[in-house]
Amino acid sequence: MAISATAQTITPADAGFDAGRLARIDDHLRQYVDDGRLPGWQVVVSRAGEVAHSSTYGKRNIEQGLPWESDTICRIFSMSKPITSVAAMILYEEGKLQLKDPVAKYIPSFGESEVYRNGSFVSPVTERLTEPMRIWHLLTHTSGLTYGFHNNHVTDAMHRRAGFEWGIPTGMDLSTCCDVWASLPLAFQPGTEWLYGVSTDVLGRVIEVVSGQSLDNFFRERILDPLGMTDTEFWVESDKRDRFAELYFPKPTGNARGEGPSANASVMPAAPLDHKPTMLGGGGGLCGTAADYLRFAHMLLNRGELDGARVLGSRTVDYMTRNHLPGGAELETFGRPLFAETQFAGMGFGLGFSIELDSAEHKVIGSAGTYAWGGAASTAFWVDPAEELVVLFLTQLLPSSTYPIRSILQQLVYQALVD
Repeated sequence: MAISATAQTITPADAGFDAGRLARIDDHLRQYVDDGRLPGWQVVVSRAGEVAHSSTYGKRNIEQGLPWESDTICRIFSMSKPITSVAAMILYEEGKLQLKDPVAKYIPSFGESEVYRNGSFVSPVTERLTEPMRIWHLLTHTSGLTYGFHNNHVTDAMHRRAGFEWGIPTGMDLSTCCDVWASLPLAFQPGTEWLYGVSTDVLGRVIEVVSGQSLDNFFRERILDPLGMTDTEFWVESDKRDRFAELYFPKPTGNARGEGPSANASVMPAAPLDHKPTMLGGGGGLCGTAADYLRFAHMLLNRGELDGARVLGSRTVDYMTRNHLPGGAELETFGRPLFAETQFAGMGFGLGFSIELDSAEHKVIGSAGTYAWGGAASTAFWVDPAEELVVLFLTQLLPSSTYPIRSILQQLVYQALVD
């Protein structure tokens, strides 16, 4: 069964960990549940493909008293992005697209995009593109596309005004969303800055156009089925919904609650459908289990292969997980800020992943070359090739900026290595 993929398969000592130090992970994370900051969580630590630590704590549904279990399904939100990026590189390996291809080659409306220069969100002054938006811009978030929920820039307000904040206007499909995004001014000329936005959703549409398949079918055929990721999908089937975790939001007191956002078209739904949604969002639409995502991460650690199923070539994974920001730039200087506590120092960005360049500058213990990403509901994963380490953390608290769980988890994992 798929859930066995998170079961411990090696002792901490044999994996190079001190068991007492490794226990500090659970000791620390339990506090978040006991004082009400998190509903529940799951953490998995593996080394060289063997699980050295796996635990769950708390509830997947507080109101119903349902525990977080090893096969709990949750929204992985932006941890969908690495999967979409891998899908795009599958097509790259087949020669069906190139990184320098203009996005307009596949989505013609992007040929008419303009760039914000000044003015208000209702009356912006724009300028023409100095170069086309390209596929590599989508993979690296240097396209100029944004998210409405940032609340940092005039272009964010334009996205909100068009109905895009934590979700999409009712009834839109991916193709229509892309055309609307193409009609909104970009925050900057492509390739000149880094900004987190709908780039990976647009990449998902490119995948559909190039492959001739819907995004869910392409994922299933080329990634999910080959890797045995049986619980990962854009919706949660009715026979699996009893395993599906509730989404929580912080109260003013700091405790979690199970109230979804107000029910309007521009807000993320509290739960995905039990059938295929109209819009397949490669940037944040997937749900899945720890077991499934661990298999995806192990495929990456193995440089494209897992249990005889090769998804990507080894050199392609190596290429994706190097810093692709122009001139080797760091996010601290090249990227626009997301949240006050976002730690960009010592970090670069590859083709779908953040890349650790200098842990001393980042001020969190780790290894150069580690690649990672997280999701809006405070989920996270990272792969450290130098230590052959994969770490996965799942919970369901939105937004991810509520607590510095990811950096503290990184501290706790690395302090436990003693070999």
